[in-house]
Amino acid sequence: MFYIRNFENEFEFFLDMLYESIHIPENKPSKEVLLNSPDIRKYHEGWGRKGDRVLIAFNTEDQTVGAVWYRLFDDNKKSYGYIDGNTPEIGMAVSKEVRGRGVGTLLMHKIIQQAKDEGYNTISLSVDLENDTAINMYQKLGFKDYEVVGTSKTMIYKF
Repeated sequence: MFYIRNFENEFEFFLDMLYESIHIPENKPSKEVLLNSPDIRKYHEGWGRKGDRVLIAFNTEDQTVGAVWYRLFDDNKKSYGYIDGNTPEIGMAVSKEVRGRGVGTLLMHKIIQQAKDEGYNTISLSVDLENDTAINMYQKLGFKDYEVVGTSKTMIYKF
């Protein structure tokens, strides 16, 4: 059994999950190097601004096991899954030891509801074209293909 809480004092765990969410199958740079690269830093720098939201998954022993988040971007600072300035982009990762046990799906249901409750009409995400497991889960949740850029697919969910 797993449960979800709003982001409180788990910023380092969020950074761990952000690193984990970046699909690089071979020769992945260290967490410090990758998260401080210009293309990735925008996903966490200045966290806590309007439009930032993180939900954390915990197991029954109160250990963090996954996270899902979204952030708004704009035309001047676009993200990989950028649609427009009113569409938050979602990111998600689950700890290796609990993958395949429904944590990702639970997190996605919760963040979709959170975005709907906050009045968003659309949410987006970017996923590596080789990450079939994630793509299948997003499709089952109702995400639709939007565009392919390089090795990533942008998907959207409309309320």
